Formats: sequence, C-alpha cells, structure tokens
Amino acid sequence: MSQVIVSRDPAQGRTATIIYVLYLIGLVIAVTHLIGVIVAYVYRNDGPDWVRTHYRFQIRTFWIGLLYAVIGFVMLHLLIGGLILFLTLIWFIVRCVKGLRRLSRGEAYDNVASWLW
Repeated sequence: MSQVIVSRDPAQGRTATIIYVLYLIGLVIAVTHLIGVIVAYVYRNDGPDWVRTHYRFQIRTFWIGLLYAVIGFVMLHLLIGGLILFLTLIWFIVRCVKGLRRLSRGEAYDNVASWLW
C-alpha cells in the first residue's frame, strides 16, 4: 500500500504571514494589532485547513494577549504589573515567531487552543 503525501504550498499562507508581521509591527505601532485581528477574522474561513489553524491561533493570540496586558496594567500599582507586561511581550513574540516558522514550512498549528505557547 502506498502513502499519499500531501504537499502544502507555504504561499497559500501569505495572508496569515502578513498578520503575524502586523502583530510584530504592532509592538511599535499599536494599531496594527487591531488591523491584524480584523484581517484574521475576515479570512478565518478561507484557505486550506492548515492555514485556518493559523487564523484561529492569531485570533486567540490577540485576545489572550489583550487579557494579559490588561491584567498587567491593572497590577502596575502592585509592582508586579511590569513583570506581567514584560512576560506578555515575550509570550507574544514567541507565539508569532513559532507561527511564522510553522507557516513557512507549510505546517498547521497543532495546539491552537493553548494559552501558553
């Protein structure tokens, strides 16, 4: 019995790549986060299944990151907020870089529902 190997073209994930880049640019120009999540919502049902996992992951990254940032800002008066905000920044960058890596290899994001990485 022969195995069928499905070739995934990383070019199919161009829009998802743009969203990851918008998220990273958003660390300097905050409005691009919002643009990125809007684009992810618009395209979340388009493309092959492996690209749709990235859209879902990007949407979750936005909302979870926003939650962590709000918690960090609220906790600033307790001096732990700065640490929370710093860890949120690292978390956000790691998620975007991991997503870009998988996307460039034509891989689906396997643990979309994760709150951590």
